[in-house]
Parts: sequence; structure tokens; C-alpha cells
Amino acid sequence: MQVKALFAVFAFSLMPSAAQATNLMYMPFETVLSDAIRAGRLDGSVKFYLAGNGPTANAQVLRYNVISDLRTNASNKSDRDACEWVLQSNLIKLQADAKRVGANAVINIVSYYDQHVRRDLNTYECRAGIYAARVALRGDLVRVP
Repeated sequence: MQVKALFAVFAFSLMPSAAQATNLMYMPFETVLSDAIRAGRLDGSVKFYLAGNGPTANAQVLRYNVISDLRTNASNKSDRDACEWVLQSNLIKLQADAKRVGANAVINIVSYYDQHVRRDLNTYECRAGIYAARVALRGDLVRVP
């Protein structure tokens, strides 16, 4: 009996964990943002800009370095679909955070996976695995005229 238990522990240790992401992907940000607005998941009242894009002058910063780090179920989804879904979830959270403080834009958005900053003008970083996909973002909540 003890041998069976040890074998089971060994076998399970070889399997990837649910949180472990095996595929690193760089996905187009604007495409997913447009899809979320078109589908009504985002209402368009808050604008989103990756770092290096968007307004910087006359922006009143209400909150610096706001983080959204969400995972989604990736079972029975392609890596691309899971990554797009989890980005939309992060954007929905950031939209709610922005509205809560009276902001109308999120600027300086960077990928922030495991607190490692990755800046890109066009893409976001996603880690997709067998069971879960994860996107972490950091940005500033601002009020622009």
C-alpha cells in the first residue's frame, strides 16, 4: 500500500501544476481591446494605452502603478483564446478600478508577470498552460481632458 502511495505522489509530481504556464506568448493588445468593446464587455468610457502610447500631457494621475493579475481556465481553449479572454478580464477589472476613482483612462500599461516589467508598444505578455492562462498588467489611472 505504501509503495502505491509513493508511486502516486511521484506520478503527480511529473504533471504540470494548474497554475504553471508553459507557453509564453506576445499577443496584439489593440485587437483584444477592440473585441472587448465591440462585445460590450468594456463600455468605452475608459481608454487604455500601452506604455509609450496615449496621452501624457495634461493627464491628472489619480493612482500610480495599479496592478491587475488574473488567471483564467484554459481547459478546452486554445492558448490564443485563453490569452485573449484573460486580457479582457484584466481590462474589465482595470475599467472598474478607474471608474471607482473617477479616472477615464489607464496609461503606461506594461506587462507585469511576476513583477517583471515588459514594455511594448503593441503587445502584451501571456503565459498559457494546460489548465490556466495568466496575464498581469500594471498601469496608471488618470483623468484626461
